[in-house]
Amino acid sequence: MDVIKVKANSRTAAVAGAIAGVVREHHRADVQAIGAGAINQAVKALVLAKGYLAEDGINVVCIPEFVDVEIDGKVRTAIKLSVEPR
Repeated sequence: MDVIKVKANSRTAAVAGAIAGVVREHHRADVQAIGAGAINQAVKALVLAKGYLAEDGINVVCIPEFVDVEIDGKVRTAIKLSVEPR
């Protein structure tokens, strides 16, 4: 299962659909974002995905955590949102 990476200009509906699809298929999803704009889009997408999954009777919770990722040889701190059924 790959991490869903969100950018500040990501479409929230597309990210929400990806989250919902991954949760349906793998029973969990990891969403990663770096920066305020990206985190904003990720959280909005998570709210939409929660609604999509609720229509299928799947109630999910989100567990946030900090993770270090290497981009172009530099270590950056990202926020990872682990989405799992309750």
